[in-house]
Amino acid sequence: MDKSWMHSDRRSKAYEFGVEAFLNFAVENLLTTTHIRCPCVKCVNLKLFGVGIIRDHVYFNGIDQSYKNWTFHGEPWEATTNASRNVEEDDVHSRYSFVSEEIDMDDNDFGDFGSDPYEFANVIGDGDQPVYPGCRKYTKLSALVKLYNLKAKHGMSDVCFTKLLILQGDLLPEGNTIPTSMYEAKKTLCALGLSYEKMHACPNDCILYRKEYEDSTNCPTCGISRWKEGKDSILKEGVPAKVVWYFPPIPRFKRMFQSHETAKSLTWHAARKSIDGQMSHQADSPSWKLLDDKWPEFGNEPRNLRLALSSDGFNPHSSLSSKYSCWPVILVTYNLPP
Repeated sequence: MDKSWMHSDRRSKAYEFGVEAFLNFAVENLLTTTHIRCPCVKCVNLKLFGVGIIRDHVYFNGIDQSYKNWTFHGEPWEATTNASRNVEEDDVHSRYSFVSEEIDMDDNDFGDFGSDPYEFANVIGDGDQPVYPGCRKYTKLSALVKLYNLKAKHGMSDVCFTKLLILQGDLLPEGNTIPTSMYEAKKTLCALGLSYEKMHACPNDCILYRKEYEDSTNCPTCGISRWKEGKDSILKEGVPAKVVWYFPPIPRFKRMFQSHETAKSLTWHAARKSIDGQMSHQADSPSWKLLDDKWPEFGNEPRNLRLALSSDGFNPHSSLSSKYSCWPVILVTYNLPP
């Protein structure tokens, strides 16, 4: 497909025809018009919108010109070598631990990435590449993590960060591996993140706009509009009044089993034995044994995860003096050792 329009003037017919061709291509391949990654320079394929909003973004912000292979919109992935996948599990675990400690970003920065374990291994494999030939202090990944940490810490804009990357690339010796744009930097780091979903919700908490309500514009229970009301009392169509952030647990469980050490710890409870007859772990509890007896098929597989939902700070019906509305909800994995 011709992609030369991406470098054309946004006011030109070539750009207009190119945008429409791109959107048609995305809809045909993804079979949706409401959940498509936006390739504008601000969203860089990290946010999902409908066709109309993406069209506006691409015109107002411009398309990310470094997005040459439209993999998020149905174009086949470029071939990768098997050699890049040969990463030792323990090395992956240690490097990932380093990255998670250093980088000051959460899942929201990444979007829906990391579902492919080979993609994760490929990114960690960059830890073996020196940032430039002969460099022993920094690798491509460690240098990028340090730079991104500075961006997050000091509130650097995406445009400023892109210019910093370009300058770094010019300052370093020839053959350096520093990415040249914000998009490429996020693409390198995205496999370290895990997926999340943003769901529109009724401001009165009646429903989530998903499944049968996905295309609704008003709440079927209370009748209030889905869209946010501006200061002039005019509804801003396309801007939700309330958004729920959902973090699917299954991709996180899969990530736990990608590490050799963590996977071993997840089955630790099956091999341990209580020495003094006292309860030192949840596996010694009557509840654990009751679950094994009630669902023996589940209990016989030590890799099955046993979870507990823990929370603090809930203020039901606003009956408490505190008006704080941010509540921690933690999903605890009981399989792990103390």
